[in-house]
Amino acid sequence: MEMKTVDVIIPVYKPDDKWKLLVEGLERQTYPIHKILVMNTGKENWKEEYEQWSSIMEVHHVKVEEYDHGGTRDQAARMSQAEYLLFMTQDAVPENENLVEELVKAMEQEKDVRAAYARQLPADDCRLMERFTRKFNYPEQSCIKRQSDLEQMGIKAYFCSNVCAMYERETYLKLGGFVKKTIFNEDMIFAGKLIQSGWAIAYAAQARVIHSHNYSALQQFHRNFDLAVSQADHPEVFEGVRSEGEGIRLVKKTAGWLCDQGKPWLVVSLIWNSGWKYLGYLLGKRYKHLPGWMIRFCTSQKKYWEK
Repeated sequence: MEMKTVDVIIPVYKPDDKWKLLVEGLERQTYPIHKILVMNTGKENWKEEYEQWSSIMEVHHVKVEEYDHGGTRDQAARMSQAEYLLFMTQDAVPENENLVEELVKAMEQEKDVRAAYARQLPADDCRLMERFTRKFNYPEQSCIKRQSDLEQMGIKAYFCSNVCAMYERETYLKLGGFVKKTIFNEDMIFAGKLIQSGWAIAYAAQARVIHSHNYSALQQFHRNFDLAVSQADHPEVFEGVRSEGEGIRLVKKTAGWLCDQGKPWLVVSLIWNSGWKYLGYLLGKRYKHLPGWMIRFCTSQKKYWEK
């Protein structure tokens, strides 16, 4: 069977050490990559030496005020002629050389699969609770999600992360691509449209990247506010889809796991962090009723609101 062409698309802002590890990891992949399309925000933040790390790197510069989570990625997608588009973030490092190969396998396992996303493993410095969250959201078992799974899975059926996710380009374009202006969550908005259009999304547990964050309670509050804003702005995707229950299930599972680990005192921290996350979500869903100053306090994407 003829091999499909793959372009990797990576938005970059002030790249650090993980960025070099990512590029080196892509260079070692067993499945050939046609091109690495870099959408760099702020030409002043870019160094020409970065381009020497890969012979297939193509760099495009975006002004800081013009960057958008959905629009910038879509711009890159429309520059590509590859059959598969692999979107990654600059802090996601391939765990091994089989990442692209495993994602392509996931794309081709069933005829209706039009997107596939990778498993995210915790980094060495990842805190205990976040390690369990990684395991909860990215289990060891692969699966395929379809419209028929909505009732059982709720919003989890739409889960797809552009930290490392592959899309079939033709279908991506037919469905209009990522929303052109969004605070973030462009991946789940598109995934929802994909599922609603009768296509399927594959979770490829054998395709693995190292990616985790140690967010504070306030940072989680900001992120969940922005997440809820994106849902409120797209009722055509999220309205009527069960959402809050998944968060409650995560809290219960994490509490039990912490006790099993012999660290029950960390449940207090879990409740504290979860309370902030839920508050952010509640406010974000109702952001249209909030004054401007409060929105700017709640969000992690202040430049979005300046637009």
